[in-house]
Amino acid sequence: MTGAGEAGLLRDAESSQRATFLELFFDLVFVFALTRISQRLITDFNSERRILLSEAGQTLLLFLALWLIWTFTSLITSRLDPDQPAIQLVVVGTMFGAMVMAVAVPKGFGERAIIFAGAYVTIQIGRTVFLFFAHRAARDVGVRVSVWLGLSAVPWLLGGVVDDVAVRGVLWTIAILLDYGGAIAGWPLPVLGRALTTDTPIAGEHLAERYQQFLLITLGESILVIGLTFSGSSFAIDRTTAFLVAFLTSVLIWRVYFHQAGHLLPLAITTARQPGRFGRSMSFSHLFMIAGIVLTAVGYELSIAHPLGHTTPVWLYTILGGPALFLAGRSQFEYQVFARVSWSRIGGLIALALLVPGLLHVPPLGVSAAAAGVLAGVAIADALRSRGRTVPETPTPPT
Repeated sequence: MTGAGEAGLLRDAESSQRATFLELFFDLVFVFALTRISQRLITDFNSERRILLSEAGQTLLLFLALWLIWTFTSLITSRLDPDQPAIQLVVVGTMFGAMVMAVAVPKGFGERAIIFAGAYVTIQIGRTVFLFFAHRAARDVGVRVSVWLGLSAVPWLLGGVVDDVAVRGVLWTIAILLDYGGAIAGWPLPVLGRALTTDTPIAGEHLAERYQQFLLITLGESILVIGLTFSGSSFAIDRTTAFLVAFLTSVLIWRVYFHQAGHLLPLAITTARQPGRFGRSMSFSHLFMIAGIVLTAVGYELSIAHPLGHTTPVWLYTILGGPALFLAGRSQFEYQVFARVSWSRIGGLIALALLVPGLLHVPPLGVSAAAAGVLAGVAIADALRSRGRTVPETPTPPT
């Protein structure tokens, strides 16, 4: 039987759906973390040596670990009351660990690897064990999660202490696959089976707001990149034009995200047959969109700092790949909410792919302008499609 104190950790029907000030404070750590991720890519792309695919993969692994920390925390505060001292302790402890991870990011695959891995494992296992004892009703899920996290902790920590970077990459790839695979599968165990969390109460409006807020702070990070890069350069016409294109691109990304599906996300989660499962599925579509925005921010720096320079293939794929990744995630997001994908999203992805051969010898400013043009086309198509609609759309997620 659950005690009164433990029952008090659960959100009740009258709890506020708004994010608490502590959660917004928590997000500030991830603003810093995202700047470290984008700066890590920018440093590599601006170096004289040839960029290897493995280096981009390293940054991806670091980003995936940080995203898992954030999304698990948001799921916890959407099920348990973030105004309770025990849950606030979990959030603050996670916040500190995430800050350590963010500080370690620039050398996360080098001399600070064990710091990054150690902080990650401590957060994941530490808060799971804490909630296991603080909230008895969650122990069934806690046992399964703890076992899976214990399994992934081995390659995380081994990868942190080995000297060979390639071996570290293999071990951390195994670790991240275990973490994401376990979450997708419901952390199944022999005899016990998988965790049944589909009926777990969840504050749908709160979780939707958290996803929206994280996407906005990612856009905020891209604005930070735009401002810092432009303020550190001369206000020449080419750089000023690149600055304007970058700002316009951020506005277009905001517009495309919130058109229909972005606004209806709270209603989509609360009216879903299985709100908990539907809310978790949002994590993956937002993962693609946020990764796309981070990559787009890297493209901003390249186009503002070198507007008329030589566009290397890596720069080209970065400037066009960021918006493409965002549109791919946005297409998945739209399907999750409406069980369909608008032709403008598919058309935008095709247009970005078709632009690649023709832009190989175009300077970064031209490539950025082309990417902004594609996003503008998507936004205009959305506006035209909605102009004649008299009845607002309602979420119809796939069954």
